[in-house]
Amino acid sequence: MRSVLHDFSPSSLVAGFVAVLVGYTSSVAIIFQATLALGATPAQTASWLWALGLGMAITSVGLSLWTRQPILTAWSTPGAALLASTAGLSMPEAVGAFVICGLLIALAGASGWFERLMDRIPMAIAAALLAGVLARFGLDAVGAVRTAPALVLCMALAYLLGRRWWPRYAVPGVLLVGIAVALGEGRLSAASWGDGPWLAWPVWTTPEFHWRSAIGVALPLFLVTMASQNLPGVAAQRASGYQTPVSASVAATGATTVLLAPFGGYAFNLAAITAAICMGREAHEDPARRYTAAVAAGLFYLLMGLAGGAVAGLLAAFPRELIAAVAGLALLGTIAGALAAALKDEAHRDAAALTFLVGLSGIAPLGIGAAFWAVLAGAAALLIPRLPRLSSGTKS
Repeated sequence: MRSVLHDFSPSSLVAGFVAVLVGYTSSVAIIFQATLALGATPAQTASWLWALGLGMAITSVGLSLWTRQPILTAWSTPGAALLASTAGLSMPEAVGAFVICGLLIALAGASGWFERLMDRIPMAIAAALLAGVLARFGLDAVGAVRTAPALVLCMALAYLLGRRWWPRYAVPGVLLVGIAVALGEGRLSAASWGDGPWLAWPVWTTPEFHWRSAIGVALPLFLVTMASQNLPGVAAQRASGYQTPVSASVAATGATTVLLAPFGGYAFNLAAITAAICMGREAHEDPARRYTAAVAAGLFYLLMGLAGGAVAGLLAAFPRELIAAVAGLALLGTIAGALAAALKDEAHRDAAALTFLVGLSGIAPLGIGAAFWAVLAGAAALLIPRLPRLSSGTKS
């Protein structure tokens, strides 16, 4: 078996860094809102970042090294939004709900029912779902031209030139050009880095189990994590050509949630958007070696978790437009490939197009993300034409 160092490349390191950068900048503010809603102290908030970074590091590195495939995990962003909107819940009650949610996720993985569900989703639908989820980042990158035209256009030019002459390092070049232009424009500032302690420490909260938190928090947290996070996460893997062990991976995220819940690890799941960065050819030309990008991302997750007290200042140094542009450009090849796979089969083309549009819409009825409704829409578009036709007359 090849060694990890043999498979590793600088492009893998950068892909892992970009994945973590996109993951944190896109939703870390929601984590802070969730901790505030639960009345967390500053030490508990730092502990949440410590637990989340550690959990994502353990699962990403462990699963990727075990399977030699790029398996990246993440915190449940819709779950954090759900917690941020919760009122009247104490931190011990919330932790008890996290434990229950973790047990449910582990059960869904260990029992195999979630993998059996995913096996019934056609590849065209999975690819269209991935394209719809990721296309929003491409649109955000284009939209960033309105507020930072020089920055975004220079990064786009760097990407096109990079794809022509040094394709393996196109994304690192985009990131470096973006930082250079942001510095030149005075848009990159590290003034807040010195605020607060740099290192985070775990703070234990003894869980309390109540039926109201089990029904009102644990069950919704489980549902939105499975439907809005794990479902597109598996779709992203399969659309990229990886047949990862779904049941074991989901069970591992559930078990990690149970272990780290008392410290703030409220829900872990398979990543989709950030994982796509590690599964594209920008991470490595050889698909068999792209797992090293997920390993690198796991190590960056660990560093971010340990430095939880300085995360906010670090992220504040990067302009919002820089993050949007690097994410959209890094995902461009994956979006194009997913669209090509989704529309390849004429028999599934209408269903794939509907899945793509619903996934792109960002709708979230009942608090469940667009990915779930996109799959339902695609399934309906496949099944309804197969229903028997109504009789147009009576027999004589």
